[in-house]
Amino acid sequence: MNEPFKNVTRVDPPRYFHLLWDEDLDELREVLTAVRDRRSEVVSVWYELYLLHFGDRRALSEIEFRKIFEPALLRNQEYLLRKDMDGYARAILKLGEELAEHHVPLQEIIASLHLFEEAAQAVFPQDPPPPTDVYNKFDKLSHIRIILLVDAYSRSQWASAATRIHALELEAKYLPPEERTRFHGLVGKSTAMRELYRRIEAVGRARAIALVVGESGTGKELVARAIHECGPNPNSPFVPLNCAALPKELIESELFGYKRGAFTGATSEYLGLFRAAEGGTLFLDEITEMNPDTQSKLLRAIQERKVRPVGSSAEVAIDVRMIASTNRDPEQAMQDKQFRQDLYYRLQASTLRVPPLRERAEDIPLLVHHFIDLFNQKLVRPTQVGGIDDRALQALSEYAWPGNVRELSNAIEAAFIFGRTPTIELADLPPVISGTRAQRQEQLPNVAVGTFAEAERDIIARALEMAGGNKVHAARTLKISRKRLYAKIEKYSLE
Repeated sequence: MNEPFKNVTRVDPPRYFHLLWDEDLDELREVLTAVRDRRSEVVSVWYELYLLHFGDRRALSEIEFRKIFEPALLRNQEYLLRKDMDGYARAILKLGEELAEHHVPLQEIIASLHLFEEAAQAVFPQDPPPPTDVYNKFDKLSHIRIILLVDAYSRSQWASAATRIHALELEAKYLPPEERTRFHGLVGKSTAMRELYRRIEAVGRARAIALVVGESGTGKELVARAIHECGPNPNSPFVPLNCAALPKELIESELFGYKRGAFTGATSEYLGLFRAAEGGTLFLDEITEMNPDTQSKLLRAIQERKVRPVGSSAEVAIDVRMIASTNRDPEQAMQDKQFRQDLYYRLQASTLRVPPLRERAEDIPLLVHHFIDLFNQKLVRPTQVGGIDDRALQALSEYAWPGNVRELSNAIEAAFIFGRTPTIELADLPPVISGTRAQRQEQLPNVAVGTFAEAERDIIARALEMAGGNKVHAARTLKISRKRLYAKIEKYSLE
């Protein structure tokens, strides 16, 4: 067998390059060339799958998606065809940094790379099709890509976090705790927020595991990052994963990793996110969306500080602080069998509750000016926004904020995009906040609009009907994998 990647000149080459050999790239040459030459078509199919999977929750528009991934595909395939793995690694690391700059969540990146495999196979040669071994080696390449991207994303997050910490801590260095208005990216001067800051510091110093409880949009990930940054090693990895964003059957292998041959398609070793967070923090957002069996294995990993990759009989020691979050009432989630009692009792010793925005309305003016400063830097606008009209601020202060701080951020961003003056006016705010919604609804016909989930269920049901119940044919019609189709059939009870 050939020596792996003789042209790699690093003194200490990345550990994941041993997953592919020169001869593997030779066998992949035909499909790599097809992906390079038909990259526009690949990206089109890829974006359709991305849109179907994430819907309105996606981080990238179609223009942003194409602008990022088409040039990246060209660079990546060129490096692979030249067997220049150093160049390939640099290109993937650059892509990871770019995705981090666009604030694409890590779990969305991981899921999108799985979707890329499906999209790429749409341009594979068909007459004759590649042998099975080529598909397996293409899958190996995908694992290398995921590892590199997670590494680049995490490094980029650490760098920006270090810069942010420095600026914020300089500001707050001489302030006593009772006068804080900002804390590690969190904004607020209410009693509830200052108590939260105190608890974050205590948990961070102790490097204790923690459970963050709060409604959607309250900033649970910011709290988790603040805990991490208050710890003894703030520059260590911080790896976030939204448990609700990945199919339940994928979460376990993504967390613990897997050995080659662990299941169909596992043609190489995958380290998993626990080991990616070694020495730092693993943040599991919406932990109650994880199935009970995986919660049990998670508890064992916390207690024994070891993980067992899927398909392996050996355990691997880990040094990771875990922070979990949920937008549900933990007690109710236990009664509903969505939260294992033993895992909750292990986490509850360090529980932090993030108050909803309606309970700290006094922080709204401070948050508004924070977001004005943020979007003045982030968005291109003919004239910068210098402030907000009193009537607009009053409307924001009187609104109930079911979507919490995230909804407030979106409202200010919309005012930046659609407003024309240097001051945010009442009319620049979304109708539901400004009070013009009722007036607009009277002018619109009463048309019932279904949800995205209802539309997706209908599409899948029609595809199955047209295919006579043949799931393979239905998956081809929908341009999704059979595995993904089975998950949707189970989700919508279409058996």
